[in-house]
Amino acid sequence: MTYLLLSDSIIDQRIIKAILAILVLLFVVIKWRKQLYANKWALIIILSLIWGSSFILIKKGLVGLTAMQLGALRIIMSGIVVIGLGYKQLKDIPKTSWKHLILAGFLGTFFPAFFFAYAETEIDSAVASMLNSLVPLITIITGVLLFRIKTRWIQVLGVLIGLSGTAILILKGASINPDQNYYYSLFVISSTVMYALNVNIVKRYLQDLNALGLTAGTFLFIVPFALGVLMYTGFFATEVMTSKTVQISIGYVLLLSVFGTALAKVLFNRLIQISNPVFSTSVTYMMPVVAIFWGLLDGERITIIQMLAAGLILAGVYLVNKKA
Repeated sequence: MTYLLLSDSIIDQRIIKAILAILVLLFVVIKWRKQLYANKWALIIILSLIWGSSFILIKKGLVGLTAMQLGALRIIMSGIVVIGLGYKQLKDIPKTSWKHLILAGFLGTFFPAFFFAYAETEIDSAVASMLNSLVPLITIITGVLLFRIKTRWIQVLGVLIGLSGTAILILKGASINPDQNYYYSLFVISSTVMYALNVNIVKRYLQDLNALGLTAGTFLFIVPFALGVLMYTGFFATEVMTSKTVQISIGYVLLLSVFGTALAKVLFNRLIQISNPVFSTSVTYMMPVVAIFWGLLDGERITIIQMLAAGLILAGVYLVNKKA
């Protein structure tokens, strides 16, 4: 038993050190190579590495925190960073944009932060990342249904193929992990719908805003709600705050918040502005590769059929993006 605990501790240390090294390197690159900020391909690669590492950080954060606590902490910590950096840009936001900023805040950050945390209480982090690949497909669907974006038959085919891959992924996962409740995958799927709506809202109504100011504006309204949720969970009780396990989990969430939410949100909003909704959501192409790497390192079980199902999702995404 002692050996197993020591082994798990060593794995955790390796994971956290590797993620820290990658994210710090990315931060340095972004800080000193500002031209990358205008390069959509550079942004999509950086975001893939950052967000691909987020799933394992959520999993590790849930060791000492509840899903409600993790989601709320993630929003609060990210909000402090983003608002602290972008408060000067808030005064330049037109009054007509605030209703869309509030909507983008809840759809693009608030609810997904809780939904992904709840999902990973039951399903593996790598599987959650594969399901997240649905975002470009859902972006097309919401674009057609709600934003009058024209589509072609090849894109419809891509959506159907991607959805079939999702069904296989969920069903296979449920069969090889009978102890896991795969109904919780609906939390991830719901989040992909909200992400898709958020992308279309940002592109359609918030295109001309400064990316940092835009991100700060979305957090301005959701942080108070997150603080209310955190207080409701009893997080500030002495026995919780003094727990060593909780303190370690908070460290994971801090890393997740600063890089996986705050920095990534600014970069993603910029990516949406300099590209288009479908291209920007294609960041989900490479995220599963990064997430699967961390999942395997952490002892998660991934089958060939699940990998093929993820391939179907990505094939569907490719067809959705395919030009006539």
